[in-house]
Amino acid sequence: MSSLSRELVFLILQFLDEEKFKETVHKLEQESGFFFNMKYFEDQVQAGEWEEVEHYLSGFTKVEDNRYSMKIFFEIRKQKYLEALDRQDRAKAVEILVKDLKVFASFNEDLFKEITQLLTLDNFRQNEQLSKYGDTKSARNIMLVELKKLIEANPLFRDKLTIPAFKASRLRTLINQSLNWQHQLCKNPRPNPDIKTLFTDHTCSSSNGARAPPPGNNPLAGPVLKPGVFPPLGAHGPFQPVVSPPPSAIAGWMSTANQSMPHAAVAAAPPGLVQAPSPAAFLKHPRTPPGGPGMDYQTADSEHLMKRLRPGQPDEVSFSASTQPPNSNNMYSPDDLPKTVIRNLSQGSNVMSMDFHPQQQTVLLVGTNVGDISIWEVGSRERLALKTFKVWDISACSMPFQTTLVKDATISVNRCVWGTDGSILGVAFSKHIVQIYTYNPAGELRQHLEIDAHIGGVNDIAFAHPNKQLCIVTCGDDKTIKIWDAVAGRRLYTFEGHEAPVYSVCPHYKENIQFIFSTAIDGKIKAWLYDSLGSRVDYDAPGLWCTTMVYSADGTRLFSCGTSKEGESHLVEWNESEGAIKRTYSGFRKRSLGVVQFDTTRNRFLAAGDEFQIKFWDMDNINILTYTDADGGLPASPRLRFNKEGSLLAVTTSENGIKILANTGGQHMLRMLESRAFDGARAHAEANVKPAIAAGPLGPIASVSASASPFERSDRIQQPMSLLASMESSRGTDVKPRILENTEKIKSWKSSDISDASQLKALKLPDSLTPNKVVRLLYTNSGLAVLALASNALHKLWKWQRNERNPSGKSSASSVPQLWQPNNGALMSNDVSDSKAAEESVACIALSKNDSYVMSASGGKVSLFNMMTFKVMTTFMPPPPAATYLAFHPQDNNIISIGMEDSTIQIYNVRVDEVKTKLKGHQKRISGLAFSQSLNILVSSGADAQLCVWSIDGWEKKKSRPIQPPLSHPSTLVGETRVQFHNNQSHLLVVHESQIAIYDAQLDCLRSWYPRDSLSSAISSAIYSCDGLSIFTGFCDGAVGIFDSDSLNLRCRIAPSAYLPSASNENPFPVVIAAHPTDPNQFALGMSDGAVHVIEPSDAETKWGGSTSHDNGGMPSIPSSSALNSQPSETPSR
Repeated sequence: MSSLSRELVFLILQFLDEEKFKETVHKLEQESGFFFNMKYFEDQVQAGEWEEVEHYLSGFTKVEDNRYSMKIFFEIRKQKYLEALDRQDRAKAVEILVKDLKVFASFNEDLFKEITQLLTLDNFRQNEQLSKYGDTKSARNIMLVELKKLIEANPLFRDKLTIPAFKASRLRTLINQSLNWQHQLCKNPRPNPDIKTLFTDHTCSSSNGARAPPPGNNPLAGPVLKPGVFPPLGAHGPFQPVVSPPPSAIAGWMSTANQSMPHAAVAAAPPGLVQAPSPAAFLKHPRTPPGGPGMDYQTADSEHLMKRLRPGQPDEVSFSASTQPPNSNNMYSPDDLPKTVIRNLSQGSNVMSMDFHPQQQTVLLVGTNVGDISIWEVGSRERLALKTFKVWDISACSMPFQTTLVKDATISVNRCVWGTDGSILGVAFSKHIVQIYTYNPAGELRQHLEIDAHIGGVNDIAFAHPNKQLCIVTCGDDKTIKIWDAVAGRRLYTFEGHEAPVYSVCPHYKENIQFIFSTAIDGKIKAWLYDSLGSRVDYDAPGLWCTTMVYSADGTRLFSCGTSKEGESHLVEWNESEGAIKRTYSGFRKRSLGVVQFDTTRNRFLAAGDEFQIKFWDMDNINILTYTDADGGLPASPRLRFNKEGSLLAVTTSENGIKILANTGGQHMLRMLESRAFDGARAHAEANVKPAIAAGPLGPIASVSASASPFERSDRIQQPMSLLASMESSRGTDVKPRILENTEKIKSWKSSDISDASQLKALKLPDSLTPNKVVRLLYTNSGLAVLALASNALHKLWKWQRNERNPSGKSSASSVPQLWQPNNGALMSNDVSDSKAAEESVACIALSKNDSYVMSASGGKVSLFNMMTFKVMTTFMPPPPAATYLAFHPQDNNIISIGMEDSTIQIYNVRVDEVKTKLKGHQKRISGLAFSQSLNILVSSGADAQLCVWSIDGWEKKKSRPIQPPLSHPSTLVGETRVQFHNNQSHLLVVHESQIAIYDAQLDCLRSWYPRDSLSSAISSAIYSCDGLSIFTGFCDGAVGIFDSDSLNLRCRIAPSAYLPSASNENPFPVVIAAHPTDPNQFALGMSDGAVHVIEPSDAETKWGGSTSHDNGGMPSIPSSSALNSQPSETPSR
């Protein structure tokens, strides 16, 4: 409801009160929710009218709105319950307990149990906490004191506890003013008009054609009318006399009808002064769009928000004082629209948001459904940067967010956007947080701020400059909009008032007025100034669901595009001064297959993705101008984004890619950039210019010169980029860790030798099933369970329970877990080959990031299991050949890289059940696969001891090399070889029975270690610790070595006697090692005798081998990029 409509409600409340319609007054207070009458509320509480008390409250808040509301309802219902007990009315008390109080059990189960136990007492005052309970009247008064405090503190009651100050009988006065004005406009005004109705405008009938004199000499500025000019309208006497409005006020109101006048010239100005149009007219005169459909004001479920397709909208647009000449738009024609496909980019996962750099016209920011962000140079098709999702500082995040991550680690980008000068960018994620990076022209990203911004999803993010201060604007599922200081991350404002999750924000300014539009998924549009005074407008968007608002580039025209739950899409232009729809564009299909998204360009054109096409409109014509299908391959509602010049248009594809469409100017620009890139590459070796320091709103930054990159372009040279000055000293560049080349720099280690059980904590996991050799072993991503795959194709799952010794429920050597099975006792067993026993087959396994599904094989078909029910969801890839290794594509969980027994690697699309390509380069079966997302490569290893590097984009082989044999082993090596990328995504751990080694992406061996001395047996398995600082290595004699990952110096040796029972005669050894996902010192051993052991340092030691050359510091939030433990982020859809 608009602010004027709200004021009208107050006038009606005053009128009803003056007319003594008491019940109607309180009914309107409750239904409007504008004024909470504390006196009436107190009277009802003291009278014990509990139904009316809750009904009246329901107009202002609900139980679940916030903690204050919950406490208010709890106190009321508790009092009602105690009064029933005091009357010995047990039946009523039980009814209140079940109907009213049980809702609080989910928030405080212990309290609910204690309340329930009061039923067992003869007198509830026997409870110590209620021993001072007096009589009913005093108890109600005491409760009222508490309720008043809670109501006054509740933000939902803000500005609702007092009624605005205005004169008595104000509504009568306004009506009298209207009648005076109508009378002055009469053609034949009579001295004593006869007013018989308010339902129609007043006119004076003429008498024999004679014209009576007007009430004053000047009808527009006449004298004060005498009382009694109009007859009384009821028993309360005549309306109050008023003065006719002055000419300036009349002119202001007439501006609405006179299109030649500035539309916002409403307020009266002093005589002789010309008043500028009000820049905030839209905020002052909102109206619900006329002719809108009937509306049901129910709040949409939040799950609709999570399932929708994300639209994009531009940043805050500053309004330039300069105006375009008349018909300036005529310089553009439909041929200027970018409709020719000139680039295809393979993102690899579903694109959720895009934004072109505001200054570098060919630099595109992309966010995906797996939480990644990429920066593309579309001219050269070069990916300048790639950041996979991780929480930078989990300890600084709220417990609800940490709990959410534990339950489900999947996360998506909802919105990514550049700052206004391109020196900073923001990413809003589907769970709680936003991350802010700074950016320089060389494509370098630095971590700046991580903010736990909202409870639930953060649905939109934008940058604004109120009071010349760079701020971040966010909105989320918690129904709020928040403003943050972009330098320190401090919260400046929280805007509350929406009744549904907030879908989008649109900051804007005109002259010196800064404001923000926000839309929610119930279709409500609100506007806010940067203060704490609440929403300035409240009206409904067409479609009443997901809507985004965008200003034209010059800031003079406002558009919105939205889709209803039924699929009806609405693209409209708003009359800013009236808050009404000015123009509705046609051309959408009747039922859109997603939330339609749109963008504007050149202050002339609109574009929207609908019906597998991009549709274009001229802003001044409601009919569709033209359309393109971009050569096919678009989704039903493609996302789209223009660059600032309008020469390029980025469009998402149904195959997890992006198409770049260009007009003639865009094609010419990209051809020039290609030419300059070639010239720049040739000249790169000839020049090396030091970076210049440029200043921006956030501080100084080293701006890389034109010669710093072979792909530097004219539109990317020396832009004044901004970084935080404080960051330069407190935050290091996001540089990949380097392995030391100089052995003299390596810290000298004194390794420890653990040979006794008292020197560590070891736990053999309980197993009631027949033991078989453990061939694959994983921790779940939550760290709450361990999953083993035995040689007989059977999976075993151990889960830790929360208890006093283990309150977190995480895996621990100090707490015994349960060998878990579903209630039906089902086992999770792989399909096996008819021609080969399971024990003779090579097994492989991969777990989803949310721990809900596991994909594995044991010589037969690949099976997808539900981890909760152990049921087979599907099977695929029947042998021969059998699958020997599984790795999920890092950017698309529907794509699986499957190593095969016949030495090939099959790139398989689960969704369409199709092998996309087959890679050949090995001589024996594939035994390891590892993706590097930052390098865009796949590294494979095989039983031929060969390493191969494959490009993810085209799947061509870039390089291959056999691993280096020890000096004592001059012949070529063979045997199973495993690979795993370090957290830095550039260094590769290579594991062979003869060695552990660190390679770079060019397959150059940087460092290696060969079995010797106390660890002379063959290596059986090795893996990075979750922080990447250690390598856990198993040996075939049962020993375990813990190495420094940088130097490969031995930090600690664990003898078999430290964790194996002395009576064992089988000499078991660790076939496979698994590293805990968050504890860098815990690992698990899968043994040759079928046992699984969890190993940790002793309580006296915090880590293995004493001090290290690294500062272990805070824990990373995600595991290392393990190819030995490859895991998808969600269930592949078929």
